[in-house]
Amino acid sequence: MSSRDTLVTGIGLISAAGEGIAANLACLGGQRDGFPQADVETFAPHPVFPMVPLDLSQQIPRRGDQRQMGPWQHFGVFAAGLALADAGLSEDAERLDGTHLIVAAGGGERDPEADTLIMQALRGSNDPDRAINEALLTELRPTLFLAQLSNLLAGNISIVHHVTGSSRTLMGEELAGAMALQVAVNRIGAHQGDLFLVGGAYNAERRDMQVNQTIGQVAWDSGGNAGVWARAEAGGGIIPGSMAAFLVLESRQHAEARGARTYAQLVSVAADSGRRDDATISAGRVDALAEKFRPALGPAPTGYLSGASGEAVSAGLEQRFADQLGDEIALRRRTIGSVIGHGFEAEMPVAVALAAASLGERYYYPPLDRSDPEGSTGGGQSAPENIIVTAFGHWRGEGAALLKKAD
Repeated sequence: MSSRDTLVTGIGLISAAGEGIAANLACLGGQRDGFPQADVETFAPHPVFPMVPLDLSQQIPRRGDQRQMGPWQHFGVFAAGLALADAGLSEDAERLDGTHLIVAAGGGERDPEADTLIMQALRGSNDPDRAINEALLTELRPTLFLAQLSNLLAGNISIVHHVTGSSRTLMGEELAGAMALQVAVNRIGAHQGDLFLVGGAYNAERRDMQVNQTIGQVAWDSGGNAGVWARAEAGGGIIPGSMAAFLVLESRQHAEARGARTYAQLVSVAADSGRRDDATISAGRVDALAEKFRPALGPAPTGYLSGASGEAVSAGLEQRFADQLGDEIALRRRTIGSVIGHGFEAEMPVAVALAAASLGERYYYPPLDRSDPEGSTGGGQSAPENIIVTAFGHWRGEGAALLKKAD
């Protein structure tokens, strides 16, 4: 135990399973017939797990702030507010002033209505340059761009929730989520900060993202909803889900000084990246990643939350990672994406949030995918002491984290 340990003291989570950590725990702890249903019609032939309805005014009270954000930013700012409230920091101006913000973000979010209006203006105009200029002057949000830039999520969290420490935005899909957490853990360990707000968000309900995933040949379009491992075995494919998670991470010294409730200790986060066109090199990276975690596990029961996407190659690498950790851990695999979809940049923060909540509540999830081993399914004595979390990139980048029960 060290004063520079990283503790999870606040969780903000929203997904197809519900708003808040309690709702997500209740949903994922239930039976399969109570799990969220993928929307197989709106974006057919691509299923999507939609976000639950949110009352944005609960975390973004000003209508003006709401209007200048798109859904992706709504989700992130909302989850960040939940995390700060959960940690008891929402009204603590002094501590918010020293809270460092790290966001895992995609390439921004387009405004499809503005795009449509501009295309319509061009189609009926004899002076396209003038039509474009007029549309840009009248249709854009105050972002001054046709897409909402990546670092605007961090900016809006700072504005709405008064988080005014340093700010960093990382891009790079699943790997960005892992590295955002890794940076926070490293900075806490190096005495470069005591209090961090870390997370990401993803809006799956976007036609442009469905197009991108189809072009990239990673979208699932083969017969409605299916579990992660069933998709991987059938050639692979991703079913995205709208989700967001932010976590308040503190040094042990800081958390104990303010009497904060602790869910779990975030022991370590590791991330690696490289090309996957050489199977031997990819397998070597995964083996090295497993070797980093194996010595820390010991004899204590360890859970395993998989952020597998359903893409075939990355799913195979995640299975190899589990096998390297041992049969006992593999038997406790729980596959998040089969219930709430895949969240790209938000995948690792969401998985870590669910792991921390599990350890804090002394409860472990029942199987979430039909191929998840039955293993241990309840709370009490069967709850693990540690949980391994994975979020391997659907095309590049492997991330894993280890959490353990708080002392």
